[in-house]
Amino acid sequence: MGMILVIGAAVCLLYFIAIIIYSGIGTSFAFIWLFMSAVLFAGAGCRRYGRIAPGKIPLWMTVSALTLGGVSVLIFVIVEILIFTGVTSSAEPDLDYVIVLGAKVKRDGISKSLRMRLDRAIEYVEFNPDTVLVVSGGKGPNEPVSEAEAMRDYLIYNGIRKEQIILEDRSMSTVENIAYSRVAIEEDMARKEKEMEKDTEEDIEESRPVKIGVVTSDFHVFRAKQIAKKWGIPHIHGIAARSDIWLLPHFCVRECAAILKDKLMGNM
Repeated sequence: MGMILVIGAAVCLLYFIAIIIYSGIGTSFAFIWLFMSAVLFAGAGCRRYGRIAPGKIPLWMTVSALTLGGVSVLIFVIVEILIFTGVTSSAEPDLDYVIVLGAKVKRDGISKSLRMRLDRAIEYVEFNPDTVLVVSGGKGPNEPVSEAEAMRDYLIYNGIRKEQIILEDRSMSTVENIAYSRVAIEEDMARKEKEMEKDTEEDIEESRPVKIGVVTSDFHVFRAKQIAKKWGIPHIHGIAARSDIWLLPHFCVRECAAILKDKLMGNM
C-alpha cells in the first residue's frame, strides 16, 4: 500500500509539471495535482512511520484518515461516472435553439476549448440549418472582448449567418450562461410570435414545444444540463464537443469539484 501511495504521488506531481509545461502556469485549478501529490506522499510517510514505530499513531487518527479517504474516493468515482454520461451523449436533431457556452478568449484569439465548442456548433448547424445559436459569455478579466462577441465573429467567419446568432454577453459563470440565455431565447420567441400575429390562436396552440440544446466541452455537459434543468429548461439536450485529450484528466477532476460546489450552492 505504501508503494502504491508513493507511485500515485509521483504520478500526480509529474502530471502537474506536464500541465504547467503544456498549458502554462495560469492553468485553472492545476494546483490540485500538487495538493494530491502532497497528500499521497504524507500518507505514505505516515504508513511507514506507523510500521517503524507501532502504536505511536493513535488508532482514531488512522481510522479517521481511512474513512475520509474512502468516502472521498467513493464520491469522486460516483461524480466521474455522472460526468462521463455527458461525455457520451449524442446530439438530438432539429433543435430550435442551441446555447453555445463560452470559454476564455485570449489576446491573440479564442482558446482551444472554445474553438472546439464552436466547431461542434458549426457541425451541428450544417445538419440542422434552421437551428438558432445562442452564443453565451461575458468579458472576463484580461479578455480583449466578450466571449460572445468573439464566438459570433468566429461563427460568421466560418459561414454561419448573422441572423442565425443571438448574442448573450452578460454572463460570467455557467449558471449565468444558462439563465441569461434562457431570457434571450424567450425574448426571441416573443419577437417571433409578434411577427406571426396573423396566425390564429388555434394554430399557435398546436405548435410543437420549443426544443433547446447546449453545446459545451464533453466533460462539462452533465453539469450544464443539470444547471439548465434547475434554472427553467427542464428538457435540455446536451451536445458534447471534444476536449484536449492531454488535459482531460485535469478537466474531469476540476469538474468534479465544480459539480460538488454547484450542488452545495443549490445551482443544480
